[in-house]
Amino acid sequence: MPAQSSRKRTAPAAEPMPSTSSAGLRADARHNRDRILEAAREAYAAHGIDVPVTTIARRAGVGVATLYRRFPTRDALVTEAFSEQLALCVAVLDEALRDPDPWRGFCSLIEKVCAMQATDRGFTAAFLSRFPDAVDFGGQRACAEEGIAQLVRRAQESGQLRADFHPTDVTLLLLANSGVAGESPEVSAVASRRLTGYLLQSFRVGRAAPLPPPAPLELRRVHQLPQGP
Repeated sequence: MPAQSSRKRTAPAAEPMPSTSSAGLRADARHNRDRILEAAREAYAAHGIDVPVTTIARRAGVGVATLYRRFPTRDALVTEAFSEQLALCVAVLDEALRDPDPWRGFCSLIEKVCAMQATDRGFTAAFLSRFPDAVDFGGQRACAEEGIAQLVRRAQESGQLRADFHPTDVTLLLLANSGVAGESPEVSAVASRRLTGYLLQSFRVGRAAPLPPPAPLELRRVHQLPQGP
């Protein structure tokens, strides 16, 4: 009988799970990843986050299979594409809460978020309601709503924000502001600043008549806006 080999067979190494991180990627793979993210951000900004994955792959000059190797799900692509906007919005809210002037902090948040919304059609849907399970967006949104409520309380206690303003009125404002996003980014930005200026003046304490009751609008409602083709 032939002698048995003393060497044991080694099981083939498991293929690593795909990752959306750029760490450890080859130069060509990293280049493809960057092109996909750039194409996704441009497409989402122009048309919202319902743009087909095939369209993004075509804009990036890669195959759909290549896109899915870098981003195994559509949600993973949306999450990564908007990660900078998410971090920026968290920073804007934190900065507003740290402002010693409650009214200035409140106005700063409204102005900056509306400006981002007006020039990026995908921002509202991604940040306010459709961020996928790849990040704890449910927790992020709860923190955002709590922070907004705190800003409202502070501004009202300072005597500068009208007493009948309700935190859900921020959602109402974003719904109104989304209507200017259909123009060019330059026109949308100017229109948003003017609309925001009008609304902030109406929010400030004055001699205005009492408002009707607030509508039960949660931040998640903003994603239901039509995003366009």
